[in-house]
Parts: sequence; C-alpha cells; structure tokens
Amino acid sequence: MTTHAASLARALGSALPGLRTSDDDADRVAYARDLWPREHLAIRAGRPAGTRPGAIVWPTSTGEVSTLVRWARERGVPLVPFGAGSGVCAGVAPREDVVIVDLKRMGRIRALDPDARSIDVEAGHMGVPLEMTLEHRGLTLGHFPSSILCSTVGGWVAARSAGQCSGAYGKIEDMVAALECVTGTGEIVTLRRRASQADLVPLVVGSEGTLAVVTSATLRLHPAPVVRAFGAWSFPSTEAGWEAMRAMLQAGLRPAVARLYDPFDAMLARQGSVRGERRTGGPKAPGLGGAALRAVLKYPGALNELLASRAGARAMGGALLVVIFEGEGDKPHHDLAQARGMVQAHGSRWDGEAPARRWLEHRYSVSYRQAPLFAEGAFVDTMEVAARWSRLGALYDAVRGALGKNVFVMAHFSHAYPDGCCIYFSFAGGADPSLARTLGWDAACEATYDRAWKAAQAAAIEAGGTLSHHHGVGRSKAPRLRAELGDGVEVVRGLMRAFDPSGLLNPGNLLPPGPPSWSEPPRGPAAEPTFVLDRASLLARLDGAMTLGETEELLGREGLTLDAQTPSPSMTLSDWLSRGAPGSRDRWLDPADQLLAGLDATLGGGRALSIRPAPRRAVGPDLTALFVGAGGRFGRVDRAWMRVHPVDTPRPEAAAFACERDPAMSPGESALLDAISREATSWGVRP
Repeated sequence: MTTHAASLARALGSALPGLRTSDDDADRVAYARDLWPREHLAIRAGRPAGTRPGAIVWPTSTGEVSTLVRWARERGVPLVPFGAGSGVCAGVAPREDVVIVDLKRMGRIRALDPDARSIDVEAGHMGVPLEMTLEHRGLTLGHFPSSILCSTVGGWVAARSAGQCSGAYGKIEDMVAALECVTGTGEIVTLRRRASQADLVPLVVGSEGTLAVVTSATLRLHPAPVVRAFGAWSFPSTEAGWEAMRAMLQAGLRPAVARLYDPFDAMLARQGSVRGERRTGGPKAPGLGGAALRAVLKYPGALNELLASRAGARAMGGALLVVIFEGEGDKPHHDLAQARGMVQAHGSRWDGEAPARRWLEHRYSVSYRQAPLFAEGAFVDTMEVAARWSRLGALYDAVRGALGKNVFVMAHFSHAYPDGCCIYFSFAGGADPSLARTLGWDAACEATYDRAWKAAQAAAIEAGGTLSHHHGVGRSKAPRLRAELGDGVEVVRGLMRAFDPSGLLNPGNLLPPGPPSWSEPPRGPAAEPTFVLDRASLLARLDGAMTLGETEELLGREGLTLDAQTPSPSMTLSDWLSRGAPGSRDRWLDPADQLLAGLDATLGGGRALSIRPAPRRAVGPDLTALFVGAGGRFGRVDRAWMRVHPVDTPRPEAAAFACERDPAMSPGESALLDAISREATSWGVRP
C-alpha cells in the first residue's frame, strides 16, 4: 500500500465513517482494470496493474453516493463508477488518486409492478439473479448479454449494451423508462423518458460513467416466453444469409434471436456442444499445443484468404443462420413458418431445429474460452461494428480485410434491425515474426494486436460503419471517436461540463486524448439533394425544411411512408422533430425499430454536427436527443435520416407497457437542461 492510498482511505473513513472502504493491495489490483484483452497481454508479460486506484468504496444507498460525490468535489478526488468489471474497452484505468465506487451493494429491487410490466432496480443488481426473480413472476427483461453472469444493470446502462434477444426486445436503451442518477455536483436527479419534450435519458445511457453515477433504473418488462420455435438454414454465401435476415426484419418479423455465422464460424457452430476445456494447474509456459498454435498464427493472411474463397466456403458447409421466435400460443411457430417461406427464396437449405437448440444450450459458453488461448501464447478479442443494410457488405469486407492481414478472423451477424445489422468479429493472433525477432514474443503480440485494431477501426469508419454497437468506447476506441463523431466529440465534452463541472467522473474515459478542438468550418455550403432514398435499408434522408406533406408525397411515389399521424402537413420536418415527432408511432410498440437513424444539424454556436446513420450505436451519449423533442433549444435539424415503411407492410406490436409518456419535468432535470443550454451557446463559437 502506498502512502497516498493510505492517506486517501483515512480521509474517506473520517469524512464518511459508515461507508465501507478499502485500500488493501489485493483490492486495488482487482479494481485496477476491466477485461480489456490488451491488458491480458501485459499480465502475461509480467506487468499486472500498471496503475491502481487509491481506494475502493461500497455505498449502500443513493444518499451515500451523493455524500461521497460532494466530498470528492470539495477535495478534487476523481471517482470511477464500477459495476462488475466485465467491460472489454478499458473503461476502467484508475490512477492512484482515484476512488473506485463499486455499486454492487446497491442491488435492491425497489418496485416490481407485474400489471404495468415495470421494475425499478438498483444499479448493482446482477444479471442472472434479476432474470430469475422476473421468471418467478412470469416476466422477463429480455436482456441477455453474453456477460449476464458477470455484469450489472448499471453496467448495461453505462455501456449501452445489447442482449442476445435484441431482435424482439431491443437494446438496453429500448428498455429504460427512467434513471436515478447522482451528477458530478452530488445532486440526485431522476431522468424520465418523454415523447414530446426534452429527454435526457439517452444522454446518460452510454455515457460510460462520465456524466453521472447511475444508482437505479426503471425498466420495461415483457411476459416471459412460454413457447419457442427453432430454425436453422445453410447458405451458399454469407451475403445470401444476411439478405434473408433483412427480408425477415423488414417484413415485420421479430425473431428474438437471429444469428448468421460466416463459413468458418458456422463450421464451429455445427460441431455441436462446447468441448471440455483442458484443466491447468495455474499459469505456465505454453507447451506443445501453444507452439503449434503460434506457428499457425504467424501468417494469418494466407489462411484467411483460403477460408474466404468460394472453395473454402463450400468445404466448410457455407454460412449458417439460426433463428428463435418466442412468445405464447401459435405465434412463434406461425412466424417461423412465415420466415421459412422468405428464407427459401435466398438459396438456403433447411437444417431443422438442432443448430438453434444447440446455440441456446451453449449461449454463454464462448465468453469463457479465451483464457486458454492467452495461456498458450496467443491472443483473442472481439470487435462489434454495425451499419445499415446497404453498407453491410462493404463493412464486412473492409474490416475483415484489415484484420485478416494481422490476425485470423471469423464473424457472425447478430442484433439485426429493419435498417441494418451488427457484425461481431472474433479474431485470434500471435506475434508478427519480424517483430518477434527484435521485440520478443509478448511485446510483438502487443504490437500486432495494436496494429490489427488500428487498421480495423479505420476500415470500419471508411466503410460507413459505427465503431461500436454495444461494447462501448472506453479508452481503447477513444482515439478514433473523432473520426466517427467529428465535432460531436466537443458536444460530448460540453455535456460532461454540464453534468460534472469539476470533471471528477471517470476522467480520461470515452473522449480522445488531447485538448478541445473544433474543426474548421466548411468553406462554403455544399449542394445537398433534398431527398435521398436508401431502399435496401428503408431509410430516407430528408431535408429539414421540407414540409411533412411534401415528405409524404415524395415517399408515396416510392410506395413508402413515415407512418405518422402528423399534426399538420405544412409543418416542416425540422419543426416536427423538435416537438418530439407528434403523431409518430409509440416507441414502446416495437423495441427493435427506431424513428431516426442519423442527422445533420446546426448547433447553437453555428457549427455543423453530423451523426452518420446506423441501426444502433454505442459511441457515447445519443446526441440526437439534443434535437428530438428539445424544441430547438440546442440547435436545428438540417437533414434527417428517417426510417420509412412500405405502405402495405403491417408493423409488429410488443406487449403493452404502462408508463407515462410525457411526465412533468422535475426541477433537477430543468437545472440540467439549463446547464446544457449554457454550454450550447458556445458550441463551435470561436474565442
């Protein structure tokens, strides 16, 4: 224990005597990082926990969190909210002057209303116990991330996470009705979702502990499924498989699970149950198995090219799509029958129920098979990106190609939506031989790992994808965030100042390193078409100055509609969005869908902000919330990427959810809005 850590612990104990506190060296090492695979390489090389927090605290109530934040603000002590540490993006990297705030002692269920299908649960509640409690009441949250055994409600909210059943239930942002938070000033505020007024919830969801400490969440629930229908198909190509997925989602089908594996990943999935892992007696040098593995991974490019060829795809049995519909009565089987008719048109072969049933049985197993590969001298990681359907092929080819030059790569497509899909790349690598000769094996592994990630992130941005679909940004992806968000990075920085004026909450996380920097404004207005239709993704880019009547006329010529009971055909699209899109379909009816996929806007300071269209993203706060329902307070929408719908396609409806759609604004929310407004007046203004 260092002198600084001991001093910090004594100060905490004196100021907050009832708060459980530790400065034990073992605790400080345990809380020094999350599960970012890059850190596993450092540990293997004998460099565990390069930085450690000064102390760890375990509050038991929101009041204790508020008192702690006020104390920290007075003393200038940074705080890092902590769930279960299962993040994989270096969201936790504390210095010695930092206090870790572990929220797992705040795990109470405050209220559970089966009739309203709503639960108020504290941030430290773990995933599996939550689902077990709900199952006993005939309910489910529908949120099943691979980390459900070792993650918390607060962690899900912080990272904007996705579960394996997002096709029916959406991501965590589609489940949150309200959040109780403690801001960086120590104020306790409850943020509520709203339909036609400013909504601050989307700003905190995905903020990764940098805006506020989330202490409780009110979440939407669903009836627990009593019937499941399983299906699987093989395809001659991966592209044929994702076209079948697109057809299902755009026809209004909502499979809880729809996972498409490229040929190599599909070959592994077809092998059946997960094999038992070889037990080891602790860390040791890689043996013969490790030597063979390292030899295979020395030259991954040729292996990737072989497996990506048509001959390789045929030899491995082609791509594999597994689907699970769930619900009650005959509906799951009816939906599966409808899906079979659609999928048949894409050159598929029906493989029956067995592959989907196997997947469900082993749905969490793969998350716990990484350690043996690190022990054998290799490394393994995952990268989840997303794009609209029209860009999905380019994204797949670009990221696979960039990774494939450095590591062995495979992929599956999960979390599909009407307008696009997530691609989940898994890759394994070793040391580049040329680097290993000069740097040594472990250092060369680190250099190879960094090179692969840098190339893949650049490729994702260039192909029109988003850097993260559900793992978040942390510190690992932060250096590339400006490439995706542009001046949105500075908007996020302004939100941090509004919520946390002293900059105490998880400093160094999420934003790219370096001083604030607005981009140079464009030299002149670029000519932009007023209407761009991406039919493959069922998205339309519409000019904000167009009236709703003009919009519907343009879409109608294409057999499409916004499907909204708009208040006036003469209202502009920009004005309509600023009022919260009155007359649009209730967001709770179809959690897998969205109203708005991206936009171009003018900020209060006169600068332009562009949010590229994506089916879902996890790259910090959802900045569209500053424009939809905010009454023009923070800027205006110039162009919007709207979800459009075929006029003859019925839209799905989830089970009813009873929550107030437009609750009154609380004093705490009003104060935050005023703080954001003060920041917004200077966004992009030159000093």
